[in-house]
Amino acid sequence: MPTLDLAFVCRALNLPAPQHNRPIRRVITDSRQAAAADERGTDLFVALVGDKHDAHDFVPAVLAQGALALVSRQDCAALSGSLPVADTLVALQTLAAAWREAVNPLVLGITGSSGKTTVKEMLAAILRRQFGEAAVLATAGNFNNHIGLPLTLLALRPQQRYAVIEMGMNHFGELDALTRIARPDAALVNNALRAHIGCGFDGVGDIARAKSEIYRGLPESGTALIPAEDEYAEVFRAACRALNLRQIEFGVDKGEVHAENVRLLPLGCRFDLVWQNQRAAVELPVPGKHNVANAVAAAALALQAGVGLPESAAALAGFANIKGRLQRKAGLRGSTIIDDTYNANPDSMKAALDVLAGLPAPRIFVMGDMGELGDGEAPALHAEIGRYARDKGIEAAYFVGDFSVEAAEAFGAAGLWFAAKDPLQQVLVHELPEQASVLVKGSRFMQMEEVVAALQGHEA
Repeated sequence: MPTLDLAFVCRALNLPAPQHNRPIRRVITDSRQAAAADERGTDLFVALVGDKHDAHDFVPAVLAQGALALVSRQDCAALSGSLPVADTLVALQTLAAAWREAVNPLVLGITGSSGKTTVKEMLAAILRRQFGEAAVLATAGNFNNHIGLPLTLLALRPQQRYAVIEMGMNHFGELDALTRIARPDAALVNNALRAHIGCGFDGVGDIARAKSEIYRGLPESGTALIPAEDEYAEVFRAACRALNLRQIEFGVDKGEVHAENVRLLPLGCRFDLVWQNQRAAVELPVPGKHNVANAVAAAALALQAGVGLPESAAALAGFANIKGRLQRKAGLRGSTIIDDTYNANPDSMKAALDVLAGLPAPRIFVMGDMGELGDGEAPALHAEIGRYARDKGIEAAYFVGDFSVEAAEAFGAAGLWFAAKDPLQQVLVHELPEQASVLVKGSRFMQMEEVVAALQGHEA
């Protein structure tokens, strides 16, 4: 059984063997996470250099707090416990790849423009129910980038036989690098939508091509899972053909793994999961057709771990939605708040509005700006959401943010725009009717959870 210790780190980074070998409890990059007094001498601190901060500035404090060792620049070689390298980020990624190979779990990789975190949590719930909590590692939160993914892999324990790894990206080449670190046994693209459109991509086709990079990390025996109903499914198919990979397609209405008899309810969804000769009825306790798609994706990946559809259906029936993802909360004056504040893009906005449209009137939409759409595209995309909400019959809407003014104008006279959240919250709380259904959504940087807190009558 492999052990994450100083000797392993030195072998992975091609450094001289340590004089005294010691086990490592965890690998950290944040000096504020340095071990408590009873755990001193167990942390490996990797000093990363960022755009705004250089973690080498905090090395003395980390050593004073009892870090076992630190991966640092060459000029820190004289410090006690220093493991000097040319590039600390490359070292972190190299170490993570080596540890993943040593533990060798079944790695299931997930990416997509929308829903990847939900698919990740659904899949983790399925695997934990089937194999036990201790057998499964899943990406924490959205630790899905060039730093978070290596830290996730370095949290692997030898007894964990399954790793559910989320991978994010906002530029070409990012997923290519991440998938070669994680080396998934099966990889899934959930969709390609209008997220990160302002990050140098020339349309959603470019985003699809960037998403398809996840398949490059698959072994010859690996499986690529493709969203059959995605507008750019052929981009994914072509990428997999070029790599000579086994392909499985999934979707709500199309694909080898799909749903039938779908019923969308105010509190959830009912449908049948179908694959080959297997069929299983699912009672999913989260609303929205997009969550049916997410559940099908999770079940398709679970098949790669040997979990049948009936077992997946049983696990999905107990799925608790992620914080800030279509969470129902009780609000002031008997209102029902739909907290969908985790993040936003145009397509996820529309999916959330579909859910709101199915709830009792009066229905209120509270929208914050959507990020990473590009200054050229953003005004039109925000206006599109305002029109969509109006056409869905939403009775009132409140908008906040520089670009959401376009959504307010498109929504019409029943829409109010605010430059900041504080005045919006004051007016909204004052005007909130009895028994209203309220959707609150915006990109992460807008921190729209503060509006949710106000609607519940307390501070964020």
